[in-house]
Parts: sequence; C-alpha cells; structure tokens
Amino acid sequence: MPRPDHDPRAYATGVGLDFDKLPRHVAVIMDGNGRWAQQRGQPRLDGHLKGAEVVRSTVTEACRLGIGQLTLYCFSAENWKRPADEVSCLMELLKAYLLDERALIQAENIRFRVIGRRDHIPAEVLTEMDHNTALSAGNTGLTLCLAINYGSRAEIVDAVRALATRVERGLLDPAAIDEAAVDAALYTAGMPDPDLLIRTAGEMRVSNYLLWQISYAELWVTPLAWPDFEPAVFRDALSDFAGRNRRFGGLTNTQGAAG
Repeated sequence: MPRPDHDPRAYATGVGLDFDKLPRHVAVIMDGNGRWAQQRGQPRLDGHLKGAEVVRSTVTEACRLGIGQLTLYCFSAENWKRPADEVSCLMELLKAYLLDERALIQAENIRFRVIGRRDHIPAEVLTEMDHNTALSAGNTGLTLCLAINYGSRAEIVDAVRALATRVERGLLDPAAIDEAAVDAALYTAGMPDPDLLIRTAGEMRVSNYLLWQISYAELWVTPLAWPDFEPAVFRDALSDFAGRNRRFGGLTNTQGAAG
C-alpha cells in the first residue's frame, strides 16, 4: 500500500488519468544520457547525473499514482564495454544513488529489489544494494527494481542451468518443465510481467531487456532522452497505454474471426 496520507486514485484523476486503467508494472529502458550531455557540450557524466535526478522524479510519480512496480534498466551486461573511466563513474554514481535515496525509499514505503548478475560489481556497491533490499523488505508500496549488470539472455541461461541442476539431482522431472517452471527460475521470480515497456531516446529495440517477461507488454517509445523524461511525459505514456486494446492473442467483442 502507498503512504496512508496519500490517495493514488484521487491523484490520478487530478492529472487526467484513469486509475483503473494504469499498468500494474512499468519497465523502462533509460537511454540517451550521454548523448543528451554531448549535445549540450557537456561531459557524458553530466548526462548521467541529470538522469539520476529523473529517476527520483519518475519513482516519486509512480508512487503518487499507485503503480505496483517500476523496473529500471540501469546498467546492462554490455555496458562494461564502455571506457573504464565512464564505468567507474557510473559505479560511483550508483553507490551515491543507493545512499541518497534510502530515506525516500523508506518515506514512500518502497520495496527495493535488484536483478542481474553480481559478478564484477564493486563490493561497496553490492553492500549498499543489499542494505537497501533488506531495509525495505517489509515495505508494501511500489516495488522499485533496478536491473544492474543485467542481460536477459544471461538470465535465461542462468534459469536453464538452475533447472538442469535440479533435473540432474533428481529433484525435477524434465517433462514437468513448463512456462511456470522457467518463470520461477528467472531473476524476476514472483514479480508480475511488465504491462508497459517505455524506451527513451527514440531507439526502436529492446536491447536484451526482459525478453521473456515482455512477451505481451505494450511498447512506448519517445524521442526524448532520459534526462528530459519529466513526469508529464511519463503520464503521456500511461495515458497512451490506457487507450490501447490488449488482446493477448485473442479477439475483442467487436472483432470477427478475421479481425
């Protein structure tokens, strides 16, 4: 539940959204920080710093609207290929974010989660990640999930390995492996699949992000870079989602067999 002094339904109505048509889970590919800075003649790090501010405003807006889960693609498994100094700065920025937002996480009743492999992540960053996760475990509002050192193919590989190990140990019949079994072996086990996937900076691809989980997600792409993703833009995405007809492979009442 959100904070007791806040009414998400009333807030949604006040900003022109239908609370009953909001997505339960929103996933975001936060793209364009570096390009945003370079276009302004600034160091790429300035874009990442501005992007961190936008994370806070987006999380706050999601809390106000009563969104169930927000999953943010913070650092992909491929991002290690970037220049070493940029990667180092990103890890320092991540550590600072985890420390700075701890008070907000508790004040907004946010449950903090992380998905991705832990290898290569600096020990001090892992410490702050784990602390936020443990500290917020009993919170019941928005689930804020950060995808850090995450790649969906790696996630699926890890899930297959886990299932194969169970089969090898005689704990699982191969014939019993179904979609639910795979789902339970993923990093996101227990989380709802995203209803809406947002991508900034105009790129028309999903970049190895939640490939299993977004099978039926609605996609929304904006040409704006992540540092320009203001709450009003977030609400535009939610409004567009609310107007879509999600059929999940079926038909609506107004469609015939050829629809």
